[in-house]
Amino acid sequence: MPSPLPLPHPLITLEEAFLSPHVQSFYAAQNHPDPHAPSGLTGYATSALLEFGAARLSSMDANGISLQIVSHVPNPLPLDIPTAQAVNDDAAAHIVANPAGRFAAFATLPMKYPPAAAAELRRCVEELGFVGALVDSNCGGAFYDDADFLPVFAAAADLDVPVYIHPCPNEAVKQLLYAGNYSAHIATSLSEYAWGWHNEAAVSFLRLFAAGVFDRLPRLKIVLGHCGEMIPFQMERTANVIERQWPHIGGTHERSFRTVWNENVWVTTSGFFDTGNMACVLRQCKRERVLFSVDYPFGKNEAGVAFLKKLLEEGLVDEEGLEMIAWKNAESLLRVKVQKR
Repeated sequence: MPSPLPLPHPLITLEEAFLSPHVQSFYAAQNHPDPHAPSGLTGYATSALLEFGAARLSSMDANGISLQIVSHVPNPLPLDIPTAQAVNDDAAAHIVANPAGRFAAFATLPMKYPPAAAAELRRCVEELGFVGALVDSNCGGAFYDDADFLPVFAAAADLDVPVYIHPCPNEAVKQLLYAGNYSAHIATSLSEYAWGWHNEAAVSFLRLFAAGVFDRLPRLKIVLGHCGEMIPFQMERTANVIERQWPHIGGTHERSFRTVWNENVWVTTSGFFDTGNMACVLRQCKRERVLFSVDYPFGKNEAGVAFLKKLLEEGLVDEEGLEMIAWKNAESLLRVKVQKR
């Protein structure tokens, strides 16, 4: 796809992936198949994930992207503490090695070890200047409503930085729901990119709500990618059932689901470049809570810019709303300053 003419204002993208060689070494040491290998499901993107310099910047420049917020690709095998720290040090080194102001980062956390994960988040924000954390939607099959994980979210709330919940493979769910009368490769695709892991990312957030995490941490900020991981489409049904049913079955939530959605959640586009999906998002989310994201290199920067222009052409947003989605909302949430190019 040829690069469209850049928009006449800055762009910030929030879910842009890289791959650290330390993670490749971690999988090899564990004698575990490397999910990011060139021969794997997303092998077409491995070289772009490993590249963190001229080619990445060239694509950003061609499409008018001023600032890319990078994060590590998902890890179905939870990382140990030294590997997570090395990934973050890698990201920090890449940011310094590139032109100033072009990259920022979400921390990678060793979520299997919650106290260490909370400490690593503090290190990344306070010492490395990171803007929050991106966590997989599950930790080796475990979800974050378990009280053991609360210190991580408490640290994020205390630091006033967001936690981005990103889809991640889940082998237990894959075998239960997606293995069927077709190839194992199709089952993997169904359980991940085609359907399952978007649903699971939504479930990960819903479990936090159900466990009362947002009552305990009313300032906690959560980011959901891929146009809200199906929740905007289900909003009326989910919110109405929670409101009507849960008080009768032991629900004691002080803050309603809609309140949490409106006050604690931000949604990014991350590769979902369909205006039908976006129309639903814009109906169910305050426009100051919607942010642009490409999902590079799985999504194409050219497609993202074309999508933003289409939002304007189809009348889904006005010029002010487009700028909010394109960069102003990200500046506000992440407390970054974009360089106007």
